[in-house]
Amino acid sequence: MDEKDDEQLGAFDPNIPEEGPSAPPPGWLECVTGYDEPKGGDTGDQLYPPPPAYNPQPENDRNASVPNVRVPQVSESVAREALLKFVGSKWSKSSKPARNLTFKELQPITMYRYRLETYTESRSSAWEMEPFTGQVVDGPQYGMSPPPWDVPVQQPQRYIDVILKVRVPHSSFVKTCHRCHGCGRTRCTHCAGRGNRRCPFCHGHGRRTTGHGRNNRAGNNRCSSCQGRGRKRCTFCHGHGHKTCPTCQGNRNLMHFIQLTITWKNHVFEFVPDRLPEFPLKKFEKVSGDAFFIDESILVYPIVGFPDQEICDASRKASQEHHSKFSPQQVPCRILQQRQTIELVPITHAFYSYSGKDYDYFVYGLENKVFTPKYPSACVIL
Repeated sequence: MDEKDDEQLGAFDPNIPEEGPSAPPPGWLECVTGYDEPKGGDTGDQLYPPPPAYNPQPENDRNASVPNVRVPQVSESVAREALLKFVGSKWSKSSKPARNLTFKELQPITMYRYRLETYTESRSSAWEMEPFTGQVVDGPQYGMSPPPWDVPVQQPQRYIDVILKVRVPHSSFVKTCHRCHGCGRTRCTHCAGRGNRRCPFCHGHGRRTTGHGRNNRAGNNRCSSCQGRGRKRCTFCHGHGHKTCPTCQGNRNLMHFIQLTITWKNHVFEFVPDRLPEFPLKKFEKVSGDAFFIDESILVYPIVGFPDQEICDASRKASQEHHSKFSPQQVPCRILQQRQTIELVPITHAFYSYSGKDYDYFVYGLENKVFTPKYPSACVIL
C-alpha cells in the first residue's frame, strides 16, 4: 500500500454492521415436529430415547449351558522354542541358558477368560448451518421430517464403534445470516471499522522522543514506522475496515438443517480369575485364547453348570449389570446385540534347572508368549 492509499485510510462505512453472535439467537430457527425446540446458542446435541418397541425385554429364568473342554498340553520343545524367541527379543539376555536348560516339570494351568459384549445404538441431533450458495434445499415443502429413530441408515458391522452423521430429511431452510445481518461483511473489531490504528511506536504523535533523563524531549524526529501520520494500517482487515463474514463466507444467507448423529458402541465386560499371584493378569490382555463357547443373541443370559463357578458368577454379574446399565431408563440407547464368550487361555508353568540352580517361567496364550520372573545369566565367574 503506497502513501496515497494510506492517506485514504480512516473512511468509516456505517452501512457495515458490527459482528453478531456466532450461533443463531433464540427464536431464529424453525421448530420441527419430533425434535426438541431450538433454544439458540451452542446448546450441544440432544439425545433421544428409543421408542418402547425398540427395546428388547429379558426373559426370566433363562440361562446358557457350556460344553466341557480339555486343557491343552505344551511340549518341552514348544516351551524351549518360546523361551528362545523371548530372550532373542531382549538384547540384554543370552540364549545360552535357554538352549542348555534342563526341564524338571511342565505344569498346565486351566485359565478361562469370560467376555460379554453389548452393542448399542444411540441417536442425538443438533442444528447445523452452512453458507447458502444455491444448493438444493430439502425443506418441509417436501413433507414432514421423520422422527429421530425413523431416519433410515445403513447398519455397520456389529461390535465395531462407529459414529455416523446424517442430515434429517426435509429439515432444511434458508435464512439471512444472523452474524452479518445479510451484508456479507462485518466491521473490523480491531480498528472499529476505520481501517487504521494508532501507531504503537509513537503512540499516535507522529514523532519520537529523543534523549535520556533530563535531556528527554519531543523532537521533530518523524516516526519512521507511520511516516509521521500517527496511525498505521490495520493488519487484521488490511486497511479495509471490514472483513468477510466468517459464518456465511460472504454469501449473505445460511442454510440451516438438523444433523442426526448415530453412535454405535461396543461395551465390553471382561473377567479372568486371579489365581496366580506370581503371574500379572494384565499379560492376558495382549494374547488370544481358544473361544470354545460363543453365545450371541439380542439378549444373552447367565451361564450355568460350567465347572468354574467364578465364570458363572461373572456371567451373572455382567448380564445384570449390562441389562440395567443400558436400559432406556438409564441411558437413551437401545441394545442391538449381545455376545458372550468363554476362552480357554493356555498357560503352562515351566520349571527348569541351569548351572545347579532352579528357575521357572510361564508360556501363555495361543501366541506362546513368555513371562519370566527371573532369567539366569550366561556369565560364569572363574
